[in-house]
Amino acid sequence: MQISLGPLQYFWPRQQVLDFYRQVAEWPLQRVYLGEVVCSKRRELRLRDWLALAAMLEEAGKQVVLSALALVEAESELASMQRLVENGRWRIEANDLSAVQLCRERGLPFVAGPSLNVYSHRVLGMLVEDGLRTWVPGVEQGHRLIGELLEAARAEGLPIPELEVQVWGRLPLAWSARCFTARAHDVGKDDCGFRCIQYPDGLPLASREGQPFLRINGIQVQGEEICDLGPELPALRALGVSCLRLSPQAEDMAEVVSHFVLAAGSPGAPPRLGAINRYWSGETPAAA
Repeated sequence: MQISLGPLQYFWPRQQVLDFYRQVAEWPLQRVYLGEVVCSKRRELRLRDWLALAAMLEEAGKQVVLSALALVEAESELASMQRLVENGRWRIEANDLSAVQLCRERGLPFVAGPSLNVYSHRVLGMLVEDGLRTWVPGVEQGHRLIGELLEAARAEGLPIPELEVQVWGRLPLAWSARCFTARAHDVGKDDCGFRCIQYPDGLPLASREGQPFLRINGIQVQGEEICDLGPELPALRALGVSCLRLSPQAEDMAEVVSHFVLAAGSPGAPPRLGAINRYWSGETPAAA
């Protein structure tokens, strides 16, 4: 099984991002996703910077994919996405149907990211016709739902793309036109002052009882827990998953990569380092 590093969800200072990906070049993983997927106002790195990182990582032997925004709200964002799609060298992760359309018009293969709504085998088949080569299901699509979708696709003779699943990291749950981080600081979205950069792993949000609940990440909301599907590797293999996605975090990422590289090469299941992904298992939390 291959290991991939998903796109950076958080807003880090420019030098931190550059230093991080220089380390990534040395890590034993096969695929790296680059680009801004959350908020177009995050401009510590421009397109030319992401392309320079892509070239550096490709030279280091990595397969590079450029990730597009998950929520497109303005013509300027669509124009930026078009420039990304027309990079002429690297495949695109489409996280919005506008990116799918741009790739389709140009006859370019693409990755369907987790924020692209694919809930039926016929939609999956249509996207394959449009150029889909790798499918990353949404984090809320568990083992049973993915299995049923793939079984239905096979029953109708539809082609099955490569399957990549997020196995480590906080789960992106929702995007909104509002900026939750700006709201938490009682400022408007247009006057946010890029406060996201103060929270390298998102802004923790607690319940009324003081229990850790969510992470606020600009216009994105994540779960608080770092979910770990490592112990599910036998089931992932049986399902046909060929690539394990890790979501970047600010600390200890090299150790996480090493853990999953060893796990991917072993027939057994590694110990769980993070929390159970209840979406994947279909479990419901115990009543309080």
